[in-house]
Amino acid sequence: MTSVVILYYSRNGATQRLADAIAEGVTSAGGEAVLRSTGHGSNAVSDRDLEVENSDIENCDALILGSPTRFGHMASSLQKFWEGTSREWLQGALTDKPGAVFTSSSSLHGGQESTLLTLALPLIHHGMMLVGIPYSEPALHQTQSGGSPYGASHHEHSNKLTEHERQCAIALGKRVTNFASKLSS
Repeated sequence: MTSVVILYYSRNGATQRLADAIAEGVTSAGGEAVLRSTGHGSNAVSDRDLEVENSDIENCDALILGSPTRFGHMASSLQKFWEGTSREWLQGALTDKPGAVFTSSSSLHGGQESTLLTLALPLIHHGMMLVGIPYSEPALHQTQSGGSPYGASHHEHSNKLTEHERQCAIALGKRVTNFASKLSS
């Protein structure tokens, strides 16, 4: 079974809700969604999400990385995790594996796309192949709040994801899983 690590930080639960929708896409494509988080000081982290360990990324077939927007950047706990992955980088542990990104923000123009791009940087440095959401995904054309070709996103104007945001997140999970499955066969 294709193992897809969904690594995220969530402070108020919005990014976690996106992670859950992405996990739904992973499992619907026949993969195993492995939810991992950083920053256990968060009140949104549930018992089902373990703190990430470097071995999680070594053993995955794909990685999907998510963070709330922090002035156009990823949360510091995710940055700290990546700064501790030199050994995996030197070994090429993530080379040629599919990767994707997702984010949430409390304001509509709060830096979602720049956050998605900064989340992609460590994946590129690790030699991963980026997977986005193509315009052939109907929800991407219909969304009024979150979702981008760069990755899934959520504008936290309400506590729950809009149906279009949810569909974009599910589609991203499916695409990454399908790519990883094809690469491993």
